Amino acid sequence: MDAQEIAERAGKTMFANDASSPHVGMTLDNISPGKAEMSLVVLDYMLNGAKVCHGGYIFMLADSCFAFACNSHNDATLAQGCNIDFIRPAVEGDQLKAKAIELSRGRKTGVYDVMVTNQNDKLVASFRGKSFSSGKPIFEEQAE
Repeated sequence: MDAQEIAERAGKTMFANDASSPHVGMTLDNISPGKAEMSLVVLDYMLNGAKVCHGGYIFMLADSCFAFACNSHNDATLAQGCNIDFIRPAVEGDQLKAKAIELSRGRKTGVYDVMVTNQNDKLVASFRGKSFSSGKPIFEEQAE
């Protein structure tokens, strides 16, 4: 398998085992080695008392996208730490898109940036995640 095939299979395997991301309506739109794109439409139950999207949902979208990017090499990887900056609010009906990109990947750790934008390509949040590899695969590769 080439790197793209590995990324696609890792993404498909992870999404099939992910109960939380699809539960809130997230979709995995694209995956490639060290990169991922996911989407989420802001629904009424995601609004907080100020009638804007609760930051937890925006964080969840960014964190899920980060997870798919850092696991795209078929190396089961977990978050070691992350932070998020909220730039502008999202409101009901907004179509959020998260794009994750690998900045650094070592033997055990990695650094990834995720940008969350709305349907007008306006930045909603900026997320940085640090990953730690378990050294185990997402799926077992078959001998050819």
